Amino acid sequence: MNIKLTEFVIFDVETTGLSPTDGDRIIEIAAVKVKGAQVVDKFYSLVNPKRPVPAQATQVNNITDEMLAAAPLASDVLPGMIHFIGGACVAGHNVKFDLNFLCYELALIGRRLHDHTPAVDTLKMARDLLPYLSNHKLSYLARCLGVVVNQTHRAMADVEITVAVFLRLLEMAGDKDLQQVPVFLSQFGVEKPSFKLNQKSQASLF
Repeated sequence: MNIKLTEFVIFDVETTGLSPTDGDRIIEIAAVKVKGAQVVDKFYSLVNPKRPVPAQATQVNNITDEMLAAAPLASDVLPGMIHFIGGACVAGHNVKFDLNFLCYELALIGRRLHDHTPAVDTLKMARDLLPYLSNHKLSYLARCLGVVVNQTHRAMADVEITVAVFLRLLEMAGDKDLQQVPVFLSQFGVEKPSFKLNQKSQASLF
């Protein structure tokens, strides 16, 4: 099967910090579903982390405690994300960061991504397909590929940039005969993290 016929869900999370296992939480999640180089659906929500947002996080993403006060909890939002992904392949820029948070938060509510859900990293794609670039940060990569960057460090804005970058990288992968699904996933796929939390450790986080 050609990779261009595969359904992808490109997603991004904004968080209170860098490590879910140290108590950091998702505060915003966005996802865009793409098939045949077309956007077919979108998913978005702020998420109430049930704890204050550190000032340094707000400096990065401009998300405040006031914005999150009436937002739904992760336990209400993330099951919808599983449904949104469905049978698609998930993707993101440095996707391991976002997957760590998503999979950890799902583990907290006794859920997980489907075992058969593959994951692809656009950072890995960029480093492989554009090795000559001085760096592969999303905004720099986007500008190099002619993608307009108006806003960063908000989940949907970053997803929309990543989608545009991903579609350009997908074309390059096709030019290098990496368009068959098994070959593509072998080249650019990453393993999903696995978290098993006992009831005591779950309770301590709430």
